[in-house]
Amino acid sequence: MVAFFEQFSPIMQALIGTLFTWGVTALGAALVFFTKEVSRKLLNGMLGFAAGVMIAASFFSLLAPAIEMSYDFPVPVWVPAVAGFILGGVFLFLTDKLLPHLHMGMDISEAEGPKTSWQRSVLLITAITLHNIPEGLAVGVAFGAAAAGIGEAGVASAIALALGIGIQNFPEGLAVSAPLRREGWKTGKAFLYGQFSGMVEPIAGLIGAAATLLMRPLLPYALSFAAGAMIYVVAEELIPESKCEGHSDIPTIGVMLGFAVMMLLDVALG
Repeated sequence: MVAFFEQFSPIMQALIGTLFTWGVTALGAALVFFTKEVSRKLLNGMLGFAAGVMIAASFFSLLAPAIEMSYDFPVPVWVPAVAGFILGGVFLFLTDKLLPHLHMGMDISEAEGPKTSWQRSVLLITAITLHNIPEGLAVGVAFGAAAAGIGEAGVASAIALALGIGIQNFPEGLAVSAPLRREGWKTGKAFLYGQFSGMVEPIAGLIGAAATLLMRPLLPYALSFAAGAMIYVVAEELIPESKCEGHSDIPTIGVMLGFAVMMLLDVALG
């Protein structure tokens, strides 16, 4: 697999990786064609799994390489990782506050951000887009960092990250489309909205790869930025949503399994 990716430019590698993550999202959303009833416990476990994958990916595939790269920079080794991580979280926080959006399962009166006359469907798409940008960005930055050949960053590690993000996108696609189908939406429309959650990732991936190639000194900051943005999504959306029906061990088990799977992928491939 590594040899396959190495024959392409970093930009093309990022595009292939993020098209894969989008495709897996669509595959998960496509399950809505076979059933409109999905156990809430199963969805909660899937969301927990996705959170675990993103937490592990943030450290093993993004923060660890960023810290390793920082030894070659003329600033204290902790500065790029900490600064980038905080900036990533602040970026998502500000976009949440500045752009109107609506999370799945909420009434339109609970829409976040500035007041707007946008329809419910537009608000849902906005929320999905905002919270999937970090995943595409992370994959793109990882392939860009691999091209720079610094520290622990490599094509194998970037591939492991793309695989991990793809795996956790499968339940994310279903977690979006299944509730919509259960609310009475037509199957095709529910599927389209489910796969929308991955559509933005190729775009963000190309931007991330291009930015890291053009601004090599910012690589550790870019990796840490993607990590901070992903952790923000985990803390602000995935874990709270998985616990929305009260305390349960299922999301917690999902987090542990997701973390273990991503750790296995990164250590085995990276």
